[in-house]
Amino acid sequence: MGVDGSGKTTQAHRLAAMLTGSGIPATYWQNAGGRRWFGRLAKRLGRGSDAQRLLGRAGLLVVESVLRWLAIARALLRSRLSRRVAVMDRYAVCQYASIRAHRGSRVAEWVARRAYALFPRPDMTFFLAVDPVEAVRRIDLRAEDHESEEFLATSTAAYRSLPEFGSFVVIDGNGTADEVTARIEAHLDALGDPTYARP
Repeated sequence: MGVDGSGKTTQAHRLAAMLTGSGIPATYWQNAGGRRWFGRLAKRLGRGSDAQRLLGRAGLLVVESVLRWLAIARALLRSRLSRRVAVMDRYAVCQYASIRAHRGSRVAEWVARRAYALFPRPDMTFFLAVDPVEAVRRIDLRAEDHESEEFLATSTAAYRSLPEFGSFVVIDGNGTADEVTARIEAHLDALGDPTYARP
């Protein structure tokens, strides 16, 4: 998990491949909420490039919550049927953080939590902590959308404010993709050490 530009999709792909290579069949799942797609649609319709301007803040949060719920449900079902580990770059907590970052109401988060409560708690959640300046640089490099440093800082604060955050394994997401992968691998290796205390 992590804010836009944290490298979560790259690392989720790599983690799934690493697990599969070590004999644990795993599949990567992208559980996006459609914000980027609606942003492109807004641009085509002359509404700027902000999905929120197309659907409104409340409308976008509702659509995003529903689409992400469906994506997660599909991923969990297909993973269970195939007996493979599901590696996801977004999960329920991402929706709670999105609601907080976009100043959604407490009622909106309560409803989302009730809906997402059907899903199991992850075995492990990695949170990629990245400097907003670095995140913006990465987003601009892919040239598909844009986020401000201010919003990315707000999103990071939203994640950190979640009651679930204490159970996250925080990984330094700055640096090259290989460096971040090495940090994740080091943590996984440490799980085999009987003296290691899991968060």
